Amino acid sequence: MYLNQFLLLSAALFAIGVYGVLARRNGVLVLMSIELILNAVNINLVAFAAFGNQLAGEVFALFVIAVAAAEVGVGLAMILLLYRNRKSIDLTQIDLMRG
Repeated sequence: MYLNQFLLLSAALFAIGVYGVLARRNGVLVLMSIELILNAVNINLVAFAAFGNQLAGEVFALFVIAVAAAEVGVGLAMILLLYRNRKSIDLTQIDLMRG
């Protein structure tokens, strides 16, 4: 495959992820969209590393995967707390949890 095909795939995944973050109110769907964005970044990193014959892209991709795993853990904990307090995972309910 050519580099531009990987970049086109990555751009499409990134755009779908950004749309999901901006258009959705469900907390789980927003987290899934953020993961889609991070996977698009990983495709870019690995594609540039494969075509540039360097190992740094794969190392950065592994780092992004580790950060994404931590982000999912924290994000799901926050959504679980929101559900326990408001019986909804609608992200517009977050500002009502003050004090």
